[in-house]
Amino acid sequence: MQETAQSPPGRPPIPPPGPRPGAPGPAVEREVLRPALELYLDAHAHPELPGAERRTAGLFAARLEASGCAVTRNVGGHGLVGVLRNGDGPTVLLRTELDALPVTERTGLAYASTVPGVMHACGHDLHLAALAGAADMLARTRSAWRGTVLVVGQPAEETLTGARDMLADGLYERFGTPDAVLAQHTSPAPAGTLAHAEDPRTPLMAASASVDVTVYGRGGHAGTPHLAVDPVLTAAATVLRLHSSVTRETAPAEHPVLTVGALRAGGPGNVIPETADLSLCVRALSEPAVDRMVAAVLRIVRAECAAAGCPADPDVTVTARSPALPTDPAAGAEVRRAHEELFGPHRVVGTGPLTATEDFARFATGGVPAVYWLLGVTGAGRWRRARDGGESVPPNHSPEFAPDVRTALPAGIAAMASAARRLLARPEGDPE
Repeated sequence: MQETAQSPPGRPPIPPPGPRPGAPGPAVEREVLRPALELYLDAHAHPELPGAERRTAGLFAARLEASGCAVTRNVGGHGLVGVLRNGDGPTVLLRTELDALPVTERTGLAYASTVPGVMHACGHDLHLAALAGAADMLARTRSAWRGTVLVVGQPAEETLTGARDMLADGLYERFGTPDAVLAQHTSPAPAGTLAHAEDPRTPLMAASASVDVTVYGRGGHAGTPHLAVDPVLTAAATVLRLHSSVTRETAPAEHPVLTVGALRAGGPGNVIPETADLSLCVRALSEPAVDRMVAAVLRIVRAECAAAGCPADPDVTVTARSPALPTDPAAGAEVRRAHEELFGPHRVVGTGPLTATEDFARFATGGVPAVYWLLGVTGAGRWRRARDGGESVPPNHSPEFAPDVRTALPAGIAAMASAARRLLARPEGDPE
């Protein structure tokens, strides 16, 4: 009979090695899983926004050091790099993210966020814990691989600036250009399943641009709108017109998406404000398509402001860009084979291009091979209920996003460790 470890009150029990009965996923030793789970629970309860990940970086650094990594902190902000050397051989970079989102959690979990208005609604806490566990596994299985592992904790992924800042701070100059870069991301698919790019010739994820707009009006009294220029009305008209730039100007094959995430203006209902601000993002499968969409945004915003008689031209600022996310065909095939051998081919599937975006693609700069896969995190019961017509599965960025950590965390640890070992494999007959 397997002994069940005890957990602090209010936390889920630490699972025994391997999956629960009926749950998919390979076995992970308790000595690896316990600290990874503790890291996950702590990070989930104490999320930090992009650029403010000081505590999270400290937790991650401590775990990496406990596994034998030499850790350098404050790389490109709160980013950190752990180095695990094991003789001559290739260098493989394993990346995770540190930041959370400005979302108020509604999961009801005992270990829910204690920070008002901030939540790990995208699963970065799970990636973090899985990579910490994978680094621990690699440190314990040195006879199976050789080379150097770079473990990167990246800040500010949600603002698409963290990878850029780490590279600008000399990531590759200081630690060496890797021979491959690997990352995984949670998805609302069944826990313990993995999804790889179906066709490596097509980007797995879209390119994107984030844009901030300020519309200038002329303030006045709500009862005399003819004496003012209402920036709220102009901004609202702009939102409606912007969406036509997607449906009428960009080929559907580019998978174009435009989202206005915020419209901020004014105060009391009886005052016409001076300005209105919009925050939006555009995305498509190619950077030229994104360029065209940004140009359309600029043209439409200026035209709407001119039509409304605004007293000044609008401010339009591109605040962030991310390239499309490629998958290296050779490295991707090797990693997928490793996952199929470990999980079984029925739990490793292909997926077409997605309109989600990532700045992980920046680590592939200069032709560095990149491999990226999706880790399912939805528990079997919740998945079955949704499949049978019940409540839908909450997606990433939802306030109800709650990975089934008992299944997803061991799977994430094993997926990352096996991928790294495959690319760092010790040749047959090679002495230890």
